[in-house]
Amino acid sequence: MRKTVDPLTTTLLAALGLVWLVLLVAPPAVLLVARQRWLTSVEGAESQMQWDRFRAAMREQAGPQGPVQHKVPKSPEPPLRVWLRDYVWLAVAAWLVLGGPRRPSATVRGSAGP
Repeated sequence: MRKTVDPLTTTLLAALGLVWLVLLVAPPAVLLVARQRWLTSVEGAESQMQWDRFRAAMREQAGPQGPVQHKVPKSPEPPLRVWLRDYVWLAVAAWLVLGGPRRPSATVRGSAGP
């Protein structure tokens, strides 16, 4: 006895698979496209001057005289520049791994199940 597959079910599953694939690929693609524009904006002298002013302000507030003791950032570069240049591929890989297909988890022996 052979089961027949409803064409509507097949179409629905294919559509859901396509939507899932678009949702998996689109955010990293948008990030990588926008990355170059963002890098251009944070590599300018104005961005570096803002970061240097911020670090100088944190250095002034690092002493015990202020209401809150701040740590001076160690990086001589703005964090967004470092992230976009050095770590964007890590974010893309994490997105694909965490958003990708999963194997069903095995039931742990001795656990109470439904």
